Amino acid sequence: MKNSNALLLVLSFLLLLGCGRSYDVRPSGERTDRAEAIFPDYREVTIPCNIAPLHFYYTAPDASRFVTVFRAGEEAFTLKGREVVWKEKRWKQLLSAAAGSDIQVESSYKTASGPVSFSWNIHVSGDPIDGYLTYRLIEPGFEVWDDLEILERNLESFGVRAISDYRNTENKCMNCHIHSQGRGDLSMFYLRGQGGGAILNRGGQLRKLTLKSGTMISPTVYGEIHPGGRWGVFSTNIIIPAMHSLGNKRMEVYDTASDLCIADFDGNRMLTFPQFAREDVFETFPVFSADGNFVYYCAAPAGNLPGELEQMRYSLVRIPFDAETGTLGTSADTLWSGPAHQASACHPKASPDGRWLLFTVADYGTFPINHRECDLHLLDLSTGEEYSLDGVNAPGSDTYHSWSSDGKWFVFASKRGDGLYGKPYFCHVSPDGSVSKPFLLPQKDPHFYDKMLRSFNVPDLGNAPVGFDAREIGRIWKEVPAEQFN
Repeated sequence: MKNSNALLLVLSFLLLLGCGRSYDVRPSGERTDRAEAIFPDYREVTIPCNIAPLHFYYTAPDASRFVTVFRAGEEAFTLKGREVVWKEKRWKQLLSAAAGSDIQVESSYKTASGPVSFSWNIHVSGDPIDGYLTYRLIEPGFEVWDDLEILERNLESFGVRAISDYRNTENKCMNCHIHSQGRGDLSMFYLRGQGGGAILNRGGQLRKLTLKSGTMISPTVYGEIHPGGRWGVFSTNIIIPAMHSLGNKRMEVYDTASDLCIADFDGNRMLTFPQFAREDVFETFPVFSADGNFVYYCAAPAGNLPGELEQMRYSLVRIPFDAETGTLGTSADTLWSGPAHQASACHPKASPDGRWLLFTVADYGTFPINHRECDLHLLDLSTGEEYSLDGVNAPGSDTYHSWSSDGKWFVFASKRGDGLYGKPYFCHVSPDGSVSKPFLLPQKDPHFYDKMLRSFNVPDLGNAPVGFDAREIGRIWKEVPAEQFN
């Protein structure tokens, strides 16, 4: 299960297959290894007023004398060199001067054919973003894993710390960490295998839970915590992985059965419902509405799988939830029909301000991370209007998204570019539904992403640090028995 050397050889071969291709620099026309004039491409993006410095490098080969001038208000800074790296104090001065307006940037360098110069802007929103991002680092394999880590990044700096990792859990499998509406004090993730369980962080108190009763088809898989903290809504899924034999698709994952259930964290019990135990309907990816009065999820008629997999199209539906009793309603409303759109909805996420529902759409199925056509869609919950995100989506899977605690920013994982590694991109959402050009999570080393051979899986925003670390999780895994739900 840990044949990482073989995996690295395969990845190296895949990377070599892409070598030798060149692109046109825009706007200079010089030859380069990337389509962008700079990487990461921060031209014409909108960034929060509290983000870490945007470090980047110029991609033009055989060029020299790089000069970049940044201006905002009465502030002006000149940085020289192919790699543009900021001193933190100066970057904060620039952000402060530009909050609510633009940073004007002038780029210039010398080439054998003459000088090159171009101007561009960075818009600095007055809306800050939540200060923390959690994500799982994982090699882009299929049925094996090695050296898994769930990390928490400070978005206002480059600080990173492990909140769970392979070193403290004997390389156990772990699933991604999610916050409830961006709250650092209300979150959970799974440690899988012997000694594991669902790790619930509620008010800074950690519990290890076995979320399974005798009537459920499996332990809980996908889900979310209610804003009030007492309840969790989950799907139980019988999941089948399968490799594609034809075409450019790598792997498919599908359900042969799936139901919905409610966890009562106060009563240590699981609530199941006959309307979600039907064999003729698959339900998955449940999440709560901002006010906690509804559950959004995806549903599709059961099919003969895997033969009818490409006809599996999930719809986006909503059902009432009673926060007093923990019960789900009996009648669901369809918000977005998969069959009507000839596509499949996955991963709904409601913005904490109650305005938006962000979800992904693929051609079919329920595991869009391996679907290159998978795109993000935005639904206005107040009007039912669907907004085009053409300026956000790109070739390669765009999915695994989460909202900031105020509903003004979201982050998602995208495999744009190489088609293999997921990277975290951020967008700002305006009240009129316009969404800004995505920008890539800034790193201290401008060449960080050129050397990173792991994916950022399920990036999730939090407004505060979670309050625990990998050593505490290791202690709980070794010493604390899981609480049994019934």
